[in-house]
Parts: sequence; structure tokens; C-alpha cells
Amino acid sequence: MKVASTGQSFNFFSLLSGPLDAPRMSDSSEQHQPSAASQDGYVVVARRYRPKSFDELVGQDHVGRALVNAIETGRVGHAYLFTGARGVGKTSTARIFAKALNDPGGPTGNPDQETDVAQAIDAGEDVDVIEIDGASNRGIDEIRSLRANVGVRPSRSRYKIYIIDEVHMLTQAAFNALLKTLEEPPEHVKFIFCTTDPEKIPITVLSRCQRFDFAPVEVSKIVARLKEICAAEGTEADDTALELIARRAAGSMRDSQSLLEQLLSFSGDQLTAETVHQMLGTADDERLHALATAMAARDAASALSQLDAAVDEGVDAGRLAEQLLGYFRDLMAVTVGCESSMLRHTSAGLYDELSELGKRWGLQTVLAVVGLIDDTLVRIRHSVYARVLLESTLIQICHLPDLQSIADLAEAAKTLPEGARLSTTRSVAPETPGSLGAESKKKAPAVSPDSAAANSAPTPSTAANVPRIDDAHAASPPVSGNDGESSSRSEAPASVPAAAASAAATASPPVPAGSLSGKELWARALQDMDPMTSTLATSVEDVSIDESGQVVMTFPAKAGLAMGRCDKPVHRQEIVESLRRLTGRDHQVIIKASTKAVAEDKPVAKAPQKSRVQWMREVEANSLVQSCKEVFSAEVTKIDLPRNDAPRR
Repeated sequence: MKVASTGQSFNFFSLLSGPLDAPRMSDSSEQHQPSAASQDGYVVVARRYRPKSFDELVGQDHVGRALVNAIETGRVGHAYLFTGARGVGKTSTARIFAKALNDPGGPTGNPDQETDVAQAIDAGEDVDVIEIDGASNRGIDEIRSLRANVGVRPSRSRYKIYIIDEVHMLTQAAFNALLKTLEEPPEHVKFIFCTTDPEKIPITVLSRCQRFDFAPVEVSKIVARLKEICAAEGTEADDTALELIARRAAGSMRDSQSLLEQLLSFSGDQLTAETVHQMLGTADDERLHALATAMAARDAASALSQLDAAVDEGVDAGRLAEQLLGYFRDLMAVTVGCESSMLRHTSAGLYDELSELGKRWGLQTVLAVVGLIDDTLVRIRHSVYARVLLESTLIQICHLPDLQSIADLAEAAKTLPEGARLSTTRSVAPETPGSLGAESKKKAPAVSPDSAAANSAPTPSTAANVPRIDDAHAASPPVSGNDGESSSRSEAPASVPAAAASAAATASPPVPAGSLSGKELWARALQDMDPMTSTLATSVEDVSIDESGQVVMTFPAKAGLAMGRCDKPVHRQEIVESLRRLTGRDHQVIIKASTKAVAEDKPVAKAPQKSRVQWMREVEANSLVQSCKEVFSAEVTKIDLPRNDAPRR
């Protein structure tokens, strides 16, 4: 059987059966040459420096340790699920695990890399380790073929291992067809699934697998691995340049190696930070810091000049917005007190400058800037005017208010003693009802010229209105008189709002006790209440007010909701206050339900409904129907009636 190279297109499922007459892999070097090599023998960096053992895995020590312990203790499962972002080593770990299980010397955590089996697995050509692309082989027919060939024993190895990459791309029907085989496969079969989106995998499949989550690779570990590759390639690289590549890879080892290969082709034997920025179209940390400093100084013109210079040097506006978001993320981390090891997008050498800028700007303003840039990035992805959107965002940031100072003032106000806050808000409260009446008389003509009550002398019962006017005064600061002291009596009405002054000027005098009946007094009280309480109180069936000041409100049995609302403290207090303003005395309010029996609605007797047989007889007795039957030799087979006249069956 001839096995095609992985660089060519072929059907993986032609290898699923693992024919027993398949020839063994030869020991020739030509047989073990990587299939990804082109005609001149070149293999890309990401494949040439692919890890071949658990010790070479970068950033996934927890996964390697768990798999090695499972092999050494004999606790190897039948199905594994490797999840994580792209390029973090999922498929490489699956191949290493396959080599460890099929090592000729027995399952071992340190397989021999010189055996035919190991070299064939590294090249992707082993007949017992079947790698399947779940994106292109996602249908139920492919899974049925897999199930049909699972029972065939491996050709030369201990296990037949299926590695399905991007398994989340399989259809629901394909997953359902795989469930039984996945739960109870033959002893010689192992499944290893790799995916970047485990949320799309059915829970029935997840529960049958041992799951390992691959974490993003740390920047320091990526830099260390890139140094090894550069040394092997005979290239000198600055640490700053490798750090830029590692940060740009965002935790993906494969992406960092692909970027390194691209830069090696561009720069030759010397790799510098300037080369990286020039090739990737990004801005350096100094330019980002200068741009942030200009925005902190509220200098919009300088910020736009910095942006223009960066664009002229080849920096993409959308990429610059992404870099700014990362820069302000690090600025946010420094502002809250994180160490330099927490910086993810800027170099550690800028820690002091970031700390100073964070103190100058304030945490609240930095958080607002992060939100603005994030919204801009969303809009940039749906627009062709990235530069215009970024420029408008920079101008908005330059004109942001000092949010940190506002937050500090609000926090300081919370820490003031209660007495100090009361003295500040109540410094202009009137001292006596008489002084309040004088103030009302002075300001009444300016507010309500036509009010006759403004010219009337105040009565002692006017004191009942004092608390409500105090609330209007509470929001106004003290007014200094000519003698330098706080004038809380003669000048206080100047700070009273017009509505409150008008209410004080036109306030009706109290009603003398006994001058009005209970119903008349209640009608006037309803007009004085706030709209919500008045609406609820109008549902009363009877109101009685005796001479002792007791008010009994009787609600009908059907108005239970209104009675319950009126019994709430806020509405009950409003009723008491309304009566106090009218009578100048306090009242005790009693709310109860009526004891009258509610007349129940008698059901209306419905006319007896005709049956289908009765309707049929009446129709057949109709003279017109009888004539139709005689002329056409017909018979009545069905009667269609309106829905409300449908007969009983």
C-alpha cells in the first residue's frame, strides 16, 4: 500500500482499516524525511522545531506531567480531549502521546525518537496513528466508516490511535454516531480529540473524555524558545525584538515561530526591534507613551500630530488602536499597584513612566479611556475610515473631565460627620413661624401678584407648613448679609424656588374644627394629596371623621388592592399630612374593609343547544332544501354552521 505525503490531498479514511498486509516502514532516511519539505528540502520553522517529547513542550508542563503519570501508573484512558487556543501544542502533544503509547519497548513517558514508529508518527505517515481533519471530514458517512474499521487490529503497533483535529466541526449526527464507540471502544483503540472551541461539543461527548485545557504560553517562555531557534539558525536577535514577537503572538507558540520565520527572511542575520516594527506595521512603546502623554496634557493637536507621524511611518490606524488598548491595559494595572511582571503589552522599562502617568491621570479616567478605545475598535472593524474614528477618539480623550477628582470629592463627602452635613444643608432654616410668615409676605408679590392670601397675616397654624418649606430651603446655601453674618431670616426666601414660594404664599388657612362636614373635609383633603395617593383614596366607600380627630376609611370588598396600598406608610402619612394642613391638628387614620356582602352575579341561563340530529331534521324539512333534493336527486350529507351556533355532538 502506498501512503501519500501529508502535503498532498487524500482521504484519511482510506487508512482507517489498517490492512494486515501493509508493508512495514523501512529504515531508509528517505522514508523518514518530513513530508512537508518542498523539492529543495526546506521545512518551515514551525514544523522543523516542533516538540517531539514531553520535555520539549513549552508552557504545558501540567499536561505533560499528567500524561506521563498516567502511562507510568497504567491509568491510560480510552478518550482524551485537548482544548486551548491555536498554536499552543495540542496536536503536537497528541503525537507525542501516541509515540509514548506505541513505543516498541512498551508504553513509556520517554519514547525512543529513533524508532521507525516514532519517526513515522512525526512525519504523519504511521498507519496505526490516523490523523483526521474534523473540518473536512465532518459528516456521518465518515464516522460510519470509522466505526466499521475500529474493530480491525493495528498493523504493527500496540494501539490504533485516532487523532481528530478541530473535532467541534463534526455534525450533530456524526457525534451521535460516535457516542457508543467512544464510550466502549475495543481495547486496542484510543481517541484523542483536539479543538479550539469545546463549547460546541455535545455534553454527551465531553462526559466520555478526559479533558486537558492548554493554557496560552507565557511571553517569557516564548522568548526563551525563540532564542533557541535563533541560535540554531545562526541569527542574532535583540531581546526587545523577540519580546515584541512574543507579545504579538498572544500566547501562541506557532504564531511566534511563523512571525520569526517571516522576520528572518526580511532582516537576514540581524533582528532588531526597529525591524520588527517596520515589518509588522506597529508603533514602538516610546511613541505610544508620547501619544498617551499628549492626551493626558489635554493637547489634542499634539496627539493628532503623533498619530499622523505614526501613519506616515507605515503604522496602520486599526493596529495602533489595538496597541493603545494594550498600553492602557498596562497603565491600568500599574495604576492599581501591580508590579512590572504584570505588564503584558509594554516593556518593563516603562514601569516608572507608567506609574507617574497613572497618578497624574487617575484610575477613573484611565478606565474611561479603556472603554472609549474598546468601543472605537468595534466601530473600526465595521468601517473603512479607521483613522478618522481613531482621531475622534483621541480628541474625546483629550477633553475628558477629571473623573478621578470627581470620584475623590464624592468619597470625601461620604466621610463627613453627620452633624456637619446637617449644618451645611439646614443653615438657612427659619427660626419661628412668624419669621417665615414675614418672609412669605415680602416675596409673595414678586412670585404671585394676584394672590390675596399673600397679604393676609399669618396665623399660628401656619407652623404646620414649616417643614415643607424647610425642605425647599435645604438645597440653598447661606446668604451673607451686610454685617457679614449668615442671614437666614430676611434673605432666605431669595433662594427658595419659585414653586415653593408660590405654594407658601397661596397656602390656605386652616379650616376651623366643625365648620365642614366629614365628606366636605375629605373632598378638600383629596385635592391636597399627591396624585398617586389621591387616586387610591378615591376608592373608599365611606369616610367618617369624628371630633377626636379619628378618621375611619372604609373600602369596599372589591377594592382590596387600593386598600392595601393606602395602608402603606408612605400613603398613610400623605393622608395624615393633608388633613393636618387643612385642620391644623393630627388625625388617627384607620383603614378597614366593608362588611357588606358582595352580590354575586347570577349566571345567565343559556338556551339549550340543538343537537346535530335536530339541525339535520330542520334542514331537511325546509321547502327549498326539499326542492333541491327533488330536482338534483341529492341528499343532505353535511351542515356547516357558525362557530357560536355549532351543535352538540
